[in-house]
Amino acid sequence: MLPPLKGSMPQVGQPAPALRFVKQDRSNAELSSLKGQVVILIAFPSLDTSTCAVETRTFNKLAADLGFHVLVITVDTPFAMKRFCVAEGIENVETGSDFRFHDAFENWGIGITAGPLEGALARVVWVIDREGIIRYLEVVPELGKEPAYDTALTAAKELL
Repeated sequence: MLPPLKGSMPQVGQPAPALRFVKQDRSNAELSSLKGQVVILIAFPSLDTSTCAVETRTFNKLAADLGFHVLVITVDTPFAMKRFCVAEGIENVETGSDFRFHDAFENWGIGITAGPLEGALARVVWVIDREGIIRYLEVVPELGKEPAYDTALTAAKELL
C-alpha cells in the first residue's frame, strides 16, 4: 500500500511543476532546462534499495538511443548517486537529488510523510512532452514493486 504523501501530485494533462535538483557534480539544475525534449521522470526512495537499483539499471538499458531524456529523482546525495552510476555503468539515465531544494517532495506531492521511509520519495513515473505537459503517470502502489517499463516507454515513444 502507498504510504501517506505530502500535497497533490501533478496529473496527466497538467504542466510539469518547477523541479530543481542537484546533479552528481553538486551543481544545480532544473527540469525546465529539458523543455523541447521528451522526458521520462522517475522518482523513488533511494538507489541504495534493490528495487530502485533495478529500476535504474532497467531504464538505463531500455532507454539507450531512443531519443528521450530519462531523469531519476531521489533524496540520495550527489555523492551516492555518482558512486552508484559509476559502479553500475549508468550512462543513459541522469540522476538528480532532491536533498537541497525538496521540490519533488513539496511541489510534486510525492514526499512520504509517515512510516519507515518518511522523508523519502514515492515510486512514480511521469512522461513529459516537449512542451512540458505531463502525458503519462504511473504511481506504483507498493514501494517494493517495479513500474510498468513497457507502458512508460511506449508513452514516451509516441511523443517523439
